[in-house]
Amino acid sequence: MDSVWSVFFVASIFLFFLSAIFLYKKTSGHKTGSSQYRRSPLPLGTLGWPFLGETLDFIACAYTDHPESFMDKRRRMYGKVFKSHIFGSATIVSTDAEVSRSVLQSDATTFVPSYPKSLTELMGKSSILLINGSLQRRIHGLIGAFFKSSSLKAQITHDMHKYVQESMAAWKENHPIYIQDEAKKVSSLSLSLSSHTQKETQGRTDKDKQSAHTYTHSKYRAHVAFEAKKKMVKLVHKVIQEKRESNSIDSTVPKDVVDVLLNDTSELLTDELISDNMIDLMIPGEDSVPVLMALTVKYLSDCPAALQQLTEENMKLKKLKDGLGEPLCWNDYLSLPFTQNVITETLRMGNIINGVIRKAMKDVNIKGYFIPKGWCVFAYFRSVHLDDNQYNSPHQFNPWRWHEKDMSTCSFTPFGGGQRLCPGLDLARLEVSIFIHRFVTQFRWEAEDDSIVNFPTVRMKQRMPVWVKRRTDPQL
Repeated sequence: MDSVWSVFFVASIFLFFLSAIFLYKKTSGHKTGSSQYRRSPLPLGTLGWPFLGETLDFIACAYTDHPESFMDKRRRMYGKVFKSHIFGSATIVSTDAEVSRSVLQSDATTFVPSYPKSLTELMGKSSILLINGSLQRRIHGLIGAFFKSSSLKAQITHDMHKYVQESMAAWKENHPIYIQDEAKKVSSLSLSLSSHTQKETQGRTDKDKQSAHTYTHSKYRAHVAFEAKKKMVKLVHKVIQEKRESNSIDSTVPKDVVDVLLNDTSELLTDELISDNMIDLMIPGEDSVPVLMALTVKYLSDCPAALQQLTEENMKLKKLKDGLGEPLCWNDYLSLPFTQNVITETLRMGNIINGVIRKAMKDVNIKGYFIPKGWCVFAYFRSVHLDDNQYNSPHQFNPWRWHEKDMSTCSFTPFGGGQRLCPGLDLARLEVSIFIHRFVTQFRWEAEDDSIVNFPTVRMKQRMPVWVKRRTDPQL
């Protein structure tokens, strides 16, 4: 037995050094045809263990209360841009706002989206998160224009008011209310994508309707997610066929994104492509927006001064509109500056999307940093959002900082940037504004202790439980 272990040990050492030599040659000995790039060194850093790289270290830190600690340690050692090897790829990690902006602003000839293999296979090659060039720009443009339409804004405001009011009417004062769960019930961003489609599928089985939730929350359980997505694609594809056969598509006033994409005259958007993308586009409504609502309640609960000012602002608007006998509209919510500052600060601190990964299609030099063709770049937003050079006391919830700070700077990128800037960012803000307005004007509450889980997705560990008490008068 000892001899077997000796052979295994020697073989392991041999493979270790062989892999280390291979990685060293691959990175340090990289050659290009450009003398300009040959003079530019790779960023400092380490590739970690053979095969595994530094992935385990990254994940271990991600599960802690300070997931940015992986980046912070290496920033101190190597600078804001450094090399690593995570998720199976040699990677340049950027915690530099300007470098990350350059990556986000580039086109598909320089950088393309890159995800771990399991997620790539799950999303499919036709996903808007993966496609590039003219097809990506066309789909993104169609969806973006629809999200900016006045008819959609009015419809979403109306629907969201209805969903929130119906949900909150059922809340009981002697039971804990789990904000994260309640937020998922009322989030209508997914309805803006496929509201008409969802109404048409309400008569189908509960098992089919549950597939959307299963897919969204099983991204790291590949088999379960694959099966859920197959069911959802089949369901959406059937609805598309029914729309075509019944001629129910209105080209003048599309009811949802399905109609928008089906109305496209380029003949580039097949039914399969539309089905695949509708599933991926529903993720924000199922996950990101409800988590943003829960985080907003969490931070307000922990900051009484912010809660007081936000409540006063919303109460004032409510009294004004009640006096006029008018419902609140889109512009009313935009007129609440402190409420918007609270949402902005929640986006900065919450980091629901902690970064994006892009793959270099050619040798690139950004701000003096050399990125070889085939390497990935991880633009890590969280480190920028929590950088004390960018924000005073960055770990402190301080919505007042946004009275003067410019949100358009490269140091604030919760929705990404460039050609892939999230087209639903304004709708996400609207939904949170409506939820918070109804919550603070109808209830007082006491929050239970809860913590934020940051990996594999951001969420509240206990689903943000609160004990509510209805307001009996309009006074604070």
